[in-house]
Amino acid sequence: MKAAPEAQRRLLDLQAVDTTLAQLAHRRKSLPELAEIDAVAREISALEDERVRAQVVVDDLDRDIARLEKDIDQVRQRKDKDQKRLDAGGSLREVEGLQHELATLNRRQSELEDAELELMEQKETAEATLAEVQGRLSAAVGRRTDAERRRDEANAEIAKELEFKTQARVPLAADLPSDLVALYDKIRTETGMGAALVYAGRCGACRIELYGADLNRVKSSPKDDVVRCEECRRIMVRTSESGL
Repeated sequence: MKAAPEAQRRLLDLQAVDTTLAQLAHRRKSLPELAEIDAVAREISALEDERVRAQVVVDDLDRDIARLEKDIDQVRQRKDKDQKRLDAGGSLREVEGLQHELATLNRRQSELEDAELELMEQKETAEATLAEVQGRLSAAVGRRTDAERRRDEANAEIAKELEFKTQARVPLAADLPSDLVALYDKIRTETGMGAALVYAGRCGACRIELYGADLNRVKSSPKDDVVRCEECRRIMVRTSESGL
């Protein structure tokens, strides 16, 4: 393929734009905020599991306390009933029986109230644990929100740069021979770079020094020949800086 030396030189301008576009695309995929959001998301998931477990403990204690309060209330009602019967009088045997039952009910009430007090203390500790987990969860959600905001701001900035560079590429590519651009684009798609400057006897893409037959081939090729590197197959652009 042949192309005017000036057209080949301008491939370097096109490659510079494409390199910037590739760098911007890579930057968008590798924003530090993305890794931060992923890490915080895992932390939030673990904290949510921890919060659920802590909530279950509190709920279980609430149910146990409610059951004990119901039992205590039943004991109190039974005591009130027995006390009324005792106050109403009766035979000695009935009075002794009621007194014995009241003593038993008093012990039962005391045992239930002690158990309730213990559970209430456990609940206080469990609620403190739950509040601590909820605090860490809230903080993690806040960090995720902040990271997402910074990610969105960075993406918006990158999008503007991508749009600017994409628009700048259109007239640049349109002003070059279509067959030259087609070859350049094919190589760039396959290798990530379509053209590079030959400098000091080296291919600017793969950095391999030209020597022997390769060097003679490049030196002897007419200036309008589109020369490609034997190693990396990119278009080698020759200018006055190439030393060839």
